[in-house]
Parts: sequence; structure tokens; C-alpha cells
Amino acid sequence: MSEIFIAFLIVTVSFVGLSLGLILRSQPIKGSCGGMANLEEGAECQFCGRTDPESCNN
Repeated sequence: MSEIFIAFLIVTVSFVGLSLGLILRSQPIKGSCGGMANLEEGAECQFCGRTDPESCNN
């Protein structure tokens, strides 16, 4: 029973740490591949079909 409690505590502390880091950084989450920022001029996004990167800044 104590192993389960310790594992739960470790996972909880990890999530709290990641959440605090994200909140304190005050920047939006960015995708690892760059998404719309890495499209060639006029290329269509594979997910939403948009061609203008500025339209995804909402």
C-alpha cells in the first residue's frame, strides 16, 4: 500500500511542477514541429486547412 501512495505522490508532484512551470513562464504552448509557422508560402495546414498563419493566433 505504501508503494502505491509513494508512486501517486511522485506523479502528483511531477504534474504540479510541470503546471507551475507552464503558468510562471507566461507563454503559449508551442508544438514541437512548429505547425503553421513552418508552412511554405501558400501551403495548406494538414489539420485545419488554413493557408494564413496569422489566422491561427486566436
